[in-house]
Amino acid sequence: MLQNLFNHKRSLSFEVFPPKKDGDFESAFQVMDALGALSPDFISVTYGAGGSRAGKTVEIASYIQNTLGIDAMAHMTCVGSRQESLQQYAAALKEHNISYVLALRGDRPKDMTDEQLNSRDFAHASDMMRFLKENEALHIAGACYPEKHYESFSLESDLNNLKKKQDAGAEFFISQMFFDNDYYYSFLEKAEKKGITVPICAGIMPITSASQLGTTVTLSGSSIPRALSNLIATYGDNKEDMRKAGIDYAIRQIRDLQENDVNDIHIYAMNKPKTTREIVEAIYR
Repeated sequence: MLQNLFNHKRSLSFEVFPPKKDGDFESAFQVMDALGALSPDFISVTYGAGGSRAGKTVEIASYIQNTLGIDAMAHMTCVGSRQESLQQYAAALKEHNISYVLALRGDRPKDMTDEQLNSRDFAHASDMMRFLKENEALHIAGACYPEKHYESFSLESDLNNLKKKQDAGAEFFISQMFFDNDYYYSFLEKAEKKGITVPICAGIMPITSASQLGTTVTLSGSSIPRALSNLIATYGDNKEDMRKAGIDYAIRQIRDLQENDVNDIHIYAMNKPKTTREIVEAIYR
């Protein structure tokens, strides 16, 4: 069970997302089958801004939990959610034997007015965590940012917020993607000094196409080290070469983490089981 996960020497987990179209669910379940065959310790499932398509998150998470027999963690955001909707979502999760959530503030929905934003029930993820801990029988994980959240004034401020999440009930953290391990090692050292005692999983995103830098990576606020930018400059115009180079970069990054006693790895799988399998087989063979 997830509760005992970090008593072991190392852990491996993935993040996936539900399909945007209902007609794509059959192929989505095939993706989950392929990822499940890699024996991760858990799989987290995202959902849209403001909780859109939350029911689809429950459906995918339920398949992971109850059909594949792998612990599922459902994402839960609070930026556009009222207490009642969170409790309804929590009830739906529990009906499907899902007891873990990744509690996030989430991005502001594009159609959310200033009035709605200013009257929201939860300003921060830590506020939602505290509410869930007091009102719902759920286990809670949180997010952390090795290079600070893009909205934070400083890393120090971000670490203070991380401590608030821990105090509010977060049992472990999953990091935002990062591409320079030195940032992560520095972050772990500062987090320890701040009193962060719960486990932290290192979030790894394989960059297999140059276009990812203009979408996911840009939104994450993660910096791009010279080694990765050179790799993209060299291979970015060749789809297959870029894919291989990106996988190799992720493998080398994880190996370096493991050599430095970071053994809880969370791969942002992007619903790509072939890429994920190549990475997993390289680091765990």
